[in-house]
Amino acid sequence: MASTLSIDIQRRLEPFTLRVQFTIGAEILVLFGPSGAGKTQTLQAIAGLMKPDAGRITLDETVFFQRYPGQPQINLPPQRRRIGYVFQQYALFPHMTALDNVALPIGRGREAQRRAYELLDQMKIAHLAQRMPHELSGGQQQRVAIARALAAQPSVLLFDESFSALDHAVRTQLHADLRTLQAERGLIVVYVTHNLDDAFAVGQRIAILQEGKIEQIGALAEVCRFPATLRVAQMLGLSNIIKGRVVAVELDRLWLEWEGYRIEAVCPSPPPAPGSWVTAFIRPEEIRLVYPDRPLTRFAGHNLLAARIIEQRPGRRLNHLWVAVGAMTVEIAHPYTAYIGMDLSSGQDVHIGFRPESVVIIPEHSPQSVPVYSQVSHHL
Repeated sequence: MASTLSIDIQRRLEPFTLRVQFTIGAEILVLFGPSGAGKTQTLQAIAGLMKPDAGRITLDETVFFQRYPGQPQINLPPQRRRIGYVFQQYALFPHMTALDNVALPIGRGREAQRRAYELLDQMKIAHLAQRMPHELSGGQQQRVAIARALAAQPSVLLFDESFSALDHAVRTQLHADLRTLQAERGLIVVYVTHNLDDAFAVGQRIAILQEGKIEQIGALAEVCRFPATLRVAQMLGLSNIIKGRVVAVELDRLWLEWEGYRIEAVCPSPPPAPGSWVTAFIRPEEIRLVYPDRPLTRFAGHNLLAARIIEQRPGRRLNHLWVAVGAMTVEIAHPYTAYIGMDLSSGQDVHIGFRPESVVIIPEHSPQSVPVYSQVSHHL
């Protein structure tokens, strides 16, 4: 049976109070947010390196931490929690070999050395067992740190910006190895990052953390597709955020007036009132250029707008194009092989189109939720 880690804590920090509540099973949950949002403090609370002011942390039936009025206080020390923690700077002992670093949590003797060697082998660096940390590359040191975190046979692994200093190729391989490791062992993994590329590379679910509060949590694809607030959309780096006035609502469709155009979109629930203003976004990869000499397709037959090309720039995976629609700049992303033969030079007049489903309405306010810590906050 898979384990479940539950966190429901608060802790006064400067300049905010950390208030987080989430549950995670055998999966990789990414804690994403800017520096100073409370991500590392959340990891430290789980590991027992920071004591919350109130709340509860449990792994199945084992209570790691509990502090509620009228209830016994519990705060298991880190060594009794059996949680693997991979730090940003690896924290390897410089005077010990890779093998001895990994064996340290296990104990002394031949059996500890054997198990440590097996872990290094699983991390594909058994041939470096007798190397000192300064003789290893950053990626190799990170593999030693992961092997050491696994030495105590934990159910929970915590990663604190652990791959941020590595180059892209090494980071990509470690992301793949982490996904494999999690799946094979059924581990609970909490992965802290402020890098969206890292989040997409490893995450199954994502929790958006800002100023000590989880703004939104859910499946990675769902959160990115349907951000709960404008702030979440901005933190995710979503482009083409527009503000339009509702001119009509019919069944599952609504029409917005934007930059002099009438835009068709899927109607959210509850529907906004005609005359109200809403915020929405359109993903760059869902906007199509329209060939002037070809029939309109189902992708470009809706929301047909005149535009003028401002700039184009190559990306790692897609080509990026910026066009002016009225007073607004709109980003378009497309495969390099698309639109061959079209003149995409700056100043060129074009038409663009996108489906109603591509216009995603962003809620004006955060979804209502049950306040956490209500039974303890007035005692703090």
